[in-house]
Amino acid sequence: MKKNVGAIDKTIRLIITAVAAIVIILGDLPLALSVILGIIGTIMLITSFIGYCGLYAIFGINSCTTEETD
Repeated sequence: MKKNVGAIDKTIRLIITAVAAIVIILGDLPLALSVILGIIGTIMLITSFIGYCGLYAIFGINSCTTEETD
């Protein structure tokens, strides 16, 4: 798998994950919404660590610089 998630994109994904976790913990959300938000946050966390996003691959998006694609 060729990496297609750049450093800035990874940072944004980690921030989204943190915000989702805080909202789930502190928010008074319905269970279904909490589960959906948790799944989205988990996907963002995993894709930021592995550096590959399947949706980016489908749409031909690449936010990596040439040094990051190793």
